Amino acid sequence: MLVGKKILIGISGSIAAYKTILLTRLLVKEGAEVKVVMTEAATKFVSPLVLSTLSNNKVLIDLFKEDVWANHVMLGRWADLMIIAPLSCNTLAKMAQGFCDNLLLSVYLSATCKVMCAPAMDEEMWLHPVTQQNITTLKKNGNLVLDVANGDLASGLIGEGRMMEPEEILLSIKSFFRKESFKGKKILITSGPTYEAIDPVRFIANHSTGKMGTALAEALYLLGAEVTLISGPTKVLPQFKEINILPVVSAEEMFNTCLEHFSTCDIAILAAAVADYTPIEKANQKIKKTEDEFDLKLKKTKDILKELGKQKQKQILVGFALETNNALTNAQIKLEEKQADFIVLNSMENTGAGFGYDTNNVIVLDKNGDKNESGLVSKEAAAYFIAGIIEKNI
Repeated sequence: MLVGKKILIGISGSIAAYKTILLTRLLVKEGAEVKVVMTEAATKFVSPLVLSTLSNNKVLIDLFKEDVWANHVMLGRWADLMIIAPLSCNTLAKMAQGFCDNLLLSVYLSATCKVMCAPAMDEEMWLHPVTQQNITTLKKNGNLVLDVANGDLASGLIGEGRMMEPEEILLSIKSFFRKESFKGKKILITSGPTYEAIDPVRFIANHSTGKMGTALAEALYLLGAEVTLISGPTKVLPQFKEINILPVVSAEEMFNTCLEHFSTCDIAILAAAVADYTPIEKANQKIKKTEDEFDLKLKKTKDILKELGKQKQKQILVGFALETNNALTNAQIKLEEKQADFIVLNSMENTGAGFGYDTNNVIVLDKNGDKNESGLVSKEAAAYFIAGIIEKNI
């Protein structure tokens, strides 16, 4: 998502500047090209050498010692996005009033890209009417102002004004660069396992972690879609708050929730590992270990993909098939029997694919007889691979 993006980081004088070290590293790790400009006050809190090393670019600071009359204009035109993090109360006031007494402000005033700001200050300063007026002015001028967090402050107090964490800022930057491939499309995704209760403390489940479903939800959101994720019990959930997450536990709950939302979606991707069988009866009390053998009677769960295949009208329906043998044959049968448009095949015979891995190797089969294989890639890359194939067929 950020590969090749040009990000200009501005750092003003705040103790929160230490967080910008991690933000710089995260952006570079995502493939962005990063440059840093600092105020003199900011150098008291974080080393320019550290930031220069992490960004692989010289850090610019001084208005008079650098070749600024070329640099500030060049930087303002070079960047795809400028983010000022932290934005101190002092620099905020100067930006709101159009002051231009240091390099950071010169770059800000000459920037042709969008400017994002991550404020950081003590609670009383943050809540002061003048500060709030300055924030309003920045927003009116077209700047993107991130929320402040509530937590420990440099003063030793606890309250509002804490700078957003680097990982959250990274998410905001990714959201800024959302594409429009799936703009206007409502996408329903299922993810994770289901738990089929035996008694109040035991259940039948599988090893699904939800990583693939979450990767799909995040990828399609960043490609512009409105995403609803129906997730079984898992700790791996999307980080973007704009993704609507509907938690379920059992196969029956997932079936009902899918039916409830299917009619309003454009694309449904069923990546969840739904239990094929569920106990006929659930014990009201914990079953005691008294017998040497224990018989558990099971019944089939409702087939979500098959039911949606019957109900679909203009929707694109994508199913998943996890196979341990005769993978392609079984996936092709599933594609035809369930009336799906695509089947994404995961074969447990492939090293590095299946439950629990951060990688996957998928083969996407479509109803026209085409097959496309991703090769062994990260689950994030696999998600974009699947999305690309769907996009070509919209």
